Amino acid sequence: MSAIARLKRAVVAVIPDPIAERVLPWRRTAFRAAGVSRPADAPVRLLIGPVNSAGQGFAWARAAERIPGVSAMNFMYRGAQDVFAYPADHSVSTAYFVENRRWQRAQRRAVEQRFTHVLVESGRALLGGGATAEVDVAHLTRQGVQVGLLWHGSDIRLPSVHREMEADSPFLEGTYPEQARLEAIAAANGRLMRTSGLPSLVSTPDLLSFAPDAQWLPVVVDARAWADAAPVRALQRSRPVVIHAPSRAGLKGTPLIAEVMRRLDDEKIIEYREVHGVSAAQMPEVYGAADIVLDQFSLGIYGVAACEAMASGRVVVSHVSPEVRERVHAITGRTLPVIEATSADLESVLRGIVADREDALAVADDGPAFVAEVHSGARSAEVLAAFLGVATATSSDHMGDWNDAR
Repeated sequence: MSAIARLKRAVVAVIPDPIAERVLPWRRTAFRAAGVSRPADAPVRLLIGPVNSAGQGFAWARAAERIPGVSAMNFMYRGAQDVFAYPADHSVSTAYFVENRRWQRAQRRAVEQRFTHVLVESGRALLGGGATAEVDVAHLTRQGVQVGLLWHGSDIRLPSVHREMEADSPFLEGTYPEQARLEAIAAANGRLMRTSGLPSLVSTPDLLSFAPDAQWLPVVVDARAWADAAPVRALQRSRPVVIHAPSRAGLKGTPLIAEVMRRLDDEKIIEYREVHGVSAAQMPEVYGAADIVLDQFSLGIYGVAACEAMASGRVVVSHVSPEVRERVHAITGRTLPVIEATSADLESVLRGIVADREDALAVADDGPAFVAEVHSGARSAEVLAAFLGVATATSSDHMGDWNDAR
């Protein structure tokens, strides 16, 4: 940073925000550009924020808009160099969210006055500044806003419990670099969930083990977009291309499978490609170039990445626990089209797929239909309708299925 830039920043720092944004042109421009969350006019108005993990806040807002009489939008804060750059209805920089008091006051007024319902993601503060989620939730509740809690994964999954559930849990030896931090976050969020008494939703069915009174809000994937990017059926090459694109290698179990994948690649059984740092917009092309997609081998779950690969018609191989598979079947009536493999038997599973492809192709061919039925947004809209108090008979039926499945 240049001396002039440092001086400029120091001067601005001592000027109160309301004054700075009146007298400094660049601050006026920034304030106007940041804006506040503004829903379309409707009897029921939903805000989802502030995380937008894997673009799901934006996708769920679109699902909610399928409901008559409902408008919805998502809000998030993020760094300027966000490589994934998922779409959002309203976003501001993290620095603006944390530091700009005038914007925080304007956003607070907008949320409490313009929205009837709010879903707070991951136990994060929604209104900016130094407040906590507990403070924001209490404030919005006092203002008559109906508030719910929405969990994505590590925000509510206790490592100390997970390591008792999964043989290859990344938390088994207590050496995962962020384990203590994740334990503290999940424990705090669990307390918020229990003490607030607010309704909770979870994005993946495994999280019902950590939030037993929650409901599953399925992630949403545009199945057509992923299918269009993969026009060639999987497993047509003599040497199949296997892709693994771990967003967080330690949680996905990437080190557990590295040696096996190198060996199979060296033997030319498969062609292995490990993908990192690719934007969300490029992922349909990445999966479309694959025959087999490896998802994860540590957590026992399936989420957005597996759904995207299924929508692409790829052979998806991953470890999904029996409990999760049973929940999915009980709730949806469908079998999850993901071929089961742990790190211990991945080699034999892949060799078997390459040697005899028809069974794997049948599973892959069911992927797009499964995503279209479970993860197109229709089922998510029904769950959101119940939270919004506009539940239909169809959504009530699905809620009953969920309650039975628990």
